[in-house]
Amino acid sequence: MELTVYLAGQIHDDWRDEFSKKAKEKNLSLVFVGPQTNHERSDQIGEEILGKQPGDLYKDDAASDINNFRTQVLMQKADIVIALFGEKYKQWNTAMDASTAIAMDKPVIIIRPESLVHPLKELSNKANVTVETLDQALNVISYIFE
Repeated sequence: MELTVYLAGQIHDDWRDEFSKKAKEKNLSLVFVGPQTNHERSDQIGEEILGKQPGDLYKDDAASDINNFRTQVLMQKADIVIALFGEKYKQWNTAMDASTAIAMDKPVIIIRPESLVHPLKELSNKANVTVETLDQALNVISYIFE
């Protein structure tokens, strides 16, 4: 059995690579998908496809349409959604992705540090599982294969 895992969360460090490496070490049959991690590409995709926009609002709106389309397609194909909340960056997109996955009735694992227990309490309550580390999330997934 192979599972597709959507990795939602900030795109400013290599947590996805670390997660993938750890999954391989555990010999888990997982395919990973997620948001566009090239920030510049994500911001420019609207104008790349639709042409120059008349202002920043329209540029952002065009990029958002295409990025949201991409996210919806990949998330619909995912068997599991993991949403990583860190302390360093604002987490609006992560919260949106986690909420979308919950609304789509996708199994959701939230990874968040102890410092975010209070601000994420409602979202954690809606998720299937909430953990504090990548290893804990992988252990949850490993249990599926037992």
